[in-house]
Amino acid sequence: MGLLTSTITRTKLSLQPILVLRSLSSTLVSRLQIRSNMATTASPQFKKIQIQREDTTFDAYVVGKEDAPGIVVLQEWWGVDFEIKNHALKISQLSPGYKALIPDLYRGKVGLDVAEAEHLMNDLDWQGAVKDISASVSWLKANGSQKVGVTGYCMGGALSIASAVLIPDIDAAVAFYGVPSSELADPSQAKAPVQAHFGEKDSFVGFSDVTAAKSLEQKLKSSGVPHEVHIYPGSGHSFMNTSPDGIKRRKGMGLDDENEGAVELAWSRFSSWMSQYLYP
Repeated sequence: MGLLTSTITRTKLSLQPILVLRSLSSTLVSRLQIRSNMATTASPQFKKIQIQREDTTFDAYVVGKEDAPGIVVLQEWWGVDFEIKNHALKISQLSPGYKALIPDLYRGKVGLDVAEAEHLMNDLDWQGAVKDISASVSWLKANGSQKVGVTGYCMGGALSIASAVLIPDIDAAVAFYGVPSSELADPSQAKAPVQAHFGEKDSFVGFSDVTAAKSLEQKLKSSGVPHEVHIYPGSGHSFMNTSPDGIKRRKGMGLDDENEGAVELAWSRFSSWMSQYLYP
């Protein structure tokens, strides 16, 4: 818990990767290389595609109704793993139906422990990530989705808010426990409706704690866009991760809260927000 908290505080999602793990051992580097293709095998429900932007191509995973509104689903610092796929699958099944797309911001790499996830997040090209998201939005709009939203969790939550500022083609954003640094994006300049969710017990200072949530709310108010900021009593960081493996991982990080009611309420609010702005 302490390591992750200090990581979020140190990085603050700067546009320039902060190489805090230069002393990473060669063994860990080898492990990362071995795991580099772990995210490239799509679950049976997902269709793996490739998206072109500028001079690079990246993998993405799509699930849901073919001509439905699209939602770009952004990973936590772990990468495209089981939990982000769980979220995307659930989103695709929400009434009245969506096409969910997960862009692989880490290019196939997945962190299986905190040190690896920290290394991957610190190495992320943030400007490139925003371009990946923009290309994902364009792909959805070119492939049957008249309107497209963006959502994400932790690192992906911050990128969702940044998308509402930096990507003019999105129609709505929903962020879960993450706020971008001022270097990445200023929420007071948001151009799309933003809904955001935070846990009252979240202790990641400046990134997703209650103070950060309330500051975000003030900035969104000054932007003039429709917005909602919800804080869930008794819930901590990543409270939406409710799969057995997700719960085990949270407990391993000292996050032992479980609040089914908060999760259901957050999904209900998410569904209402997206249907309001993505359906005619």
